[in-house]
Amino acid sequence: MKTDTSRITIHMVSSLDGFIAKKDGNVSWMQSTDTYEKGVTLTQEQITDFVNSIDCYVMGSKTYEHALELGWPYGEVPVVVLTHRKLTTDKTSVEFYTGDLSDLVNKHLKPRYKNIWMVGGAELTKDFIRLNLADDIVISMMPVILGDGILFFDHVGKEQLLHLRDVTAYKDGMVELTYEIKKE
Repeated sequence: MKTDTSRITIHMVSSLDGFIAKKDGNVSWMQSTDTYEKGVTLTQEQITDFVNSIDCYVMGSKTYEHALELGWPYGEVPVVVLTHRKLTTDKTSVEFYTGDLSDLVNKHLKPRYKNIWMVGGAELTKDFIRLNLADDIVISMMPVILGDGILFFDHVGKEQLLHLRDVTAYKDGMVELTYEIKKE
C-alpha cells in the first residue's frame, strides 16, 4: 500500500487556549453548540471519503483507552498503540508497540501505509515533532476557552517552522488549521 509518498499527520482537537482535555480527561467540550453562518458543512459522503483515506492510526495508550470509553471510532483500520504497559484488546486491528519511535515509523509504518494519522496524545505529539517524524499538523480549534487542562503543545523543546496549507471554518464554529512541517 505504501510508496515514497507516505505522510504522517498529527491531528488534535484543541480549545482556543491550547488544551486538548480538561485535567480530569473530560472532552465533552468538543461538541460545539456555536453557529458560524459563513462556515462550511461537510456531507456524509465527504466525511466517509476522508475517513476511508486514512490507512493507519497511531496513538498513545491513554488516547487508546479514552477511545474505547467513548465508543471506538476507528473501525477495522489498523491502529498502533504506543505503550510501556501490558494492555490487551479484542480488536484484531489494534497492535501494541513498545520500542524506538523512529524504528516504528521508518521500518514498520512507512513501508506499509501511505496516509498515517497520529491522533494523540500530547507527549507522543512532542516526540513526533522532536524526532522530525511528522509531515503535517492539523489542529481543529473548538470555540471554547478552557482555562486549564492538558496542553497540546507543552515545552516541545525546539523551534519548528510551519507552512500554513489550509484553513477551514465550519458551521459549528470550529476552525481547522492545516500546517506542513518544514524540514530543515
